[in-house]
Amino acid sequence: MKYFKVVVISLFFISCGNSDKKADAPKPTKFSNSIEDASGFTIEHAENYTLIEVKDPWPNAVESFRYVVHSGENKLPEDLKFDQEIKLPIKKIIVTSTTHIPPLEALNEEDKLIGFPGLHYISSEKTRELIDAGKISEIGQNENLNTETLLNLEPNVVVGFGINAANKSLNNIEKMGIPVIYNGDWTEKTPLGKAEWIKFFGTLFGKEKKADSIYSEIKSEYLKAKELAKTSEKIPDVIGGSMFKDVWYMPYGNSWIAQFIKDAHANYLYAQTEGDGSMSLSFESVLEKAGEADFWMSAGQFTSYNELLNESDHYNRFSAVKEKKVYSVSLSKGETGGVIFYELGPQRPDIVLKDLISIFHPELLQDHERVFFKPLND
Repeated sequence: MKYFKVVVISLFFISCGNSDKKADAPKPTKFSNSIEDASGFTIEHAENYTLIEVKDPWPNAVESFRYVVHSGENKLPEDLKFDQEIKLPIKKIIVTSTTHIPPLEALNEEDKLIGFPGLHYISSEKTRELIDAGKISEIGQNENLNTETLLNLEPNVVVGFGINAANKSLNNIEKMGIPVIYNGDWTEKTPLGKAEWIKFFGTLFGKEKKADSIYSEIKSEYLKAKELAKTSEKIPDVIGGSMFKDVWYMPYGNSWIAQFIKDAHANYLYAQTEGDGSMSLSFESVLEKAGEADFWMSAGQFTSYNELLNESDHYNRFSAVKEKKVYSVSLSKGETGGVIFYELGPQRPDIVLKDLISIFHPELLQDHERVFFKPLND
């Protein structure tokens, strides 16, 4: 459940100050690569520092967090308010979600990663080579970090994510003088909003322009694919989610995956619903509403129709099952079993969208090789 952020790191930030900051330093202005699609953070830039504000560290957060990033060569203004101070360059970093790995790699900063909770979850071949070489240490699990190991690694910063502000181990790490900062990429509702968090890491490594360029290319590819999908006359009906213990967990219509389906020019049958997380539905209600749906996307952990029907032969009542139009992200896994979609998908929504278009409208992307969504095996 790590990938869905059901089990997540929760942080409590202690406000900090700096008594010797220079009062006449310039006030921040919007940085040139201002945030376009993400709603959860902003970036402001001044002559001697950059300020990141994370507005949505978790769903329904009532407070935001401000991080000042600078070289340490100049004093900060006395009236500047912030929660954590990050001094560049960052030579050693710890991150806590697999979604943090692709941005590090895209910026060519994966060699700065020294620790991660649950190394087996990481799928990227590039980062796994570093793990195999012993350059990245295991630091436990998100709810039970090995504080001693983490402190011995002496990171310049720890990047976490949370559902609230109550993680004792990270609070203790902060008290030891190691900056802990939130990354709220997982709270974004849109595909492009998630991808834009590469600018968060770009600021941490002084690579704002590179991050901006990477995001611009991803956005351009995404929008071109979206326009291409509109040229199809077909609009197939689609359902998502999967069953667990007689409950069908269906994505809400304002969810990340529902936006992908819409942009792929398909009709998500639960598009009018809104909420956080997933809807809990009975099998019978889904069958009544979606029994004739053309496609069923991301069918849980199932990788074959045999597995699906062994779980319940009632699935055969769905047209998507009978016509073998069930697709899952669980067939694309890394070397140690991590599902690639939950690691790379948020950073590369353009590829996710092309996968879906090639499924819903195969005539439009005949040469596309799917990365995430694969048909269930017979």
